[in-house]
Amino acid sequence: MSSKTIIKPAKSAPALGPYNHAVRVGDLLFCAGQIPLDPATGALVPGDIKAQTTRVLENVKAILEDQHLTFTNVVKSTVFLTNLAEFADMNEIYASYFTADFPARSTIQVAALPRGASVEIEVIAHF
Repeated sequence: MSSKTIIKPAKSAPALGPYNHAVRVGDLLFCAGQIPLDPATGALVPGDIKAQTTRVLENVKAILEDQHLTFTNVVKSTVFLTNLAEFADMNEIYASYFTADFPARSTIQVAALPRGASVEIEVIAHF
């Protein structure tokens, strides 16, 4: 059985609760949902869905890079939006990070996200 390794990247904002940024089991990396927190301040970034999606994906990127991975290693993502009408704007930014061999994805509208965020994204990556 594969062991579990807890991942806490130095370049990430601290977790907001009793969870870790990511967990590695075997050749899979399970990343917790990331919201648009500025890692330098821990505060939610201001701006529209494009600005928030950019920050979220930069936060995901920091986790991936900590493990020497890139977005091409992502096999599944889940996007949570508080307003599905913002899907096209979110998707524009998302597509700029996942430039080839897009992962499987689910997008879900939710009533609310931590700290009043408009978007949260979680990913599963393969080593």
